[in-house]
Amino acid sequence: MEPGGSSYTGHPSQFAALALREAAALLRAGDTVAFPTETVYGLGADARNTAAVEAVFAAKGRPSDNPLIVHIARRSQLDELVQQVNGTAEALIKAFWPGPLTLVLPVKPGVLSPRVTAGLDTVAVRMPDHPVALRLIAEAGCPVAGPSANRSGRPSPTTAEHVREDLQGRIGGIVDSGPTGVGLESTVVQVGDDGTVTILRPGGITAEQLTAVCPAVTTDPGLAGTAGSDTPAPRSPGVKYTHYAPRGRLSVVEGPSPAAVTGLIRRELAVAGASGERTAVLAFDEHAADYIGQRVYTLGSLDTLQEAGRRLYGVLRRCDEDGITFILAEACPPHGLGAAVMNRLLKAAGHQVIRADEARE
Repeated sequence: MEPGGSSYTGHPSQFAALALREAAALLRAGDTVAFPTETVYGLGADARNTAAVEAVFAAKGRPSDNPLIVHIARRSQLDELVQQVNGTAEALIKAFWPGPLTLVLPVKPGVLSPRVTAGLDTVAVRMPDHPVALRLIAEAGCPVAGPSANRSGRPSPTTAEHVREDLQGRIGGIVDSGPTGVGLESTVVQVGDDGTVTILRPGGITAEQLTAVCPAVTTDPGLAGTAGSDTPAPRSPGVKYTHYAPRGRLSVVEGPSPAAVTGLIRRELAVAGASGERTAVLAFDEHAADYIGQRVYTLGSLDTLQEAGRRLYGVLRRCDEDGITFILAEACPPHGLGAAVMNRLLKAAGHQVIRADEARE
């Protein structure tokens, strides 16, 4: 036992049945348990139990109008929660479940705590592709509300240690199964009656992958701008408020060429450093050598943005550990998984963007 809850460590094949039973019992009793998924660590609670769900909001400091994703372990659980699953949604389930895809569907009245849906008539549901998560949910015997297991606004946790940093003493326990794989939260989509698939949050399943299954794929216009506190209740988690933010000031730098971006970043870091800021740059491998003399955190290659997904939240937390107060991040092409990487960078930066072609020389 540690302060703030138990911690169970080990490879999935070595997990003691007793440990998972204890964690599941905490969920059934209305407590909160952090658990691993293939994307990030989630903070679980019985989605039917309003007091338990309120404990999740309290532990995270999460705004009450931000809905939660419900995690299930088997397909039949979905039918217990939603009113209908049309043919398009079924095709997506067949292609991507278990996996990092969340479906927003009409919720059955009275089956979940109203805090889970933030008063909406829909619920976001996914089946995680992680053996420990699936075993825990099955053992608990209930749908599990599971937002990321971090303080609201902070970078999402990709290790159990990140959970401890943010939630020590605030939750009932942690199931530790090592680092997560994808590193970015699930893609959230809503399927219309006409079969149109609307991406509400980009994530581990790309628009290109969705289009290969359901050709009518569009993107929610709200993703293009900054959502504030006076906007309507969001249909999806992670779209309304600034999220994933380090403590230092972060801006994303875009430009017409890599040379324009690196040149502006070098100049801005020099000015900030001269004024006493502790500076850093989030760069891709192709350009890291251009920042000699600067503190550089690499996100991997532009050719393998899966690595950027895995590294991003850990790098943002490293900036905090190192006391960085001024951060500039290179943008990446917003295609494929780059759409999710850019979404998270922009949210972490509060949509503060510097454009190299508009900057003063």
